[in-house]
Amino acid sequence: MSTDYDKIAKIEQAIKKKYGEEAIKNPLSDWGQDKEKEYIEQVKKVSQIEKSKTKSEKEEYNGFLIDKKLLTRDNKRACPVCAHYSFNVRDDVYFSKWDCCRECFIRWVEGREERWTQGWRPKIENEDGKRESGRVDEDGISS
Repeated sequence: MSTDYDKIAKIEQAIKKKYGEEAIKNPLSDWGQDKEKEYIEQVKKVSQIEKSKTKSEKEEYNGFLIDKKLLTRDNKRACPVCAHYSFNVRDDVYFSKWDCCRECFIRWVEGREERWTQGWRPKIENEDGKRESGRVDEDGISS
């Protein structure tokens, strides 16, 4: 493979004409000891900032040390109406819009959206005064 130096020189001249002298000069030509020290200081400063961001504060929670960032996140997995803990992706939509799971939406909200948005919530308690789930299993048995 032969190198056509005349073609390279013409391309370099065209780049110089269009973009100026800075576009074709070697970046190391302006680099010296002062620039090197300045660059190293900037790298150290950035790394210190990154370290301070990643430093995590731990807090005791139920006998375990947990990162505070995890404790401040809003965990909306349990339905406030029936107290059922759900990992179902479909429930996420209902949690975010109606503050209840899909089954509670169908049972209590659907067709009564205006009343729900005004703050009405059903009372689901058993004879002991404890909250029941109000969910029905596949067998038709209430849990």
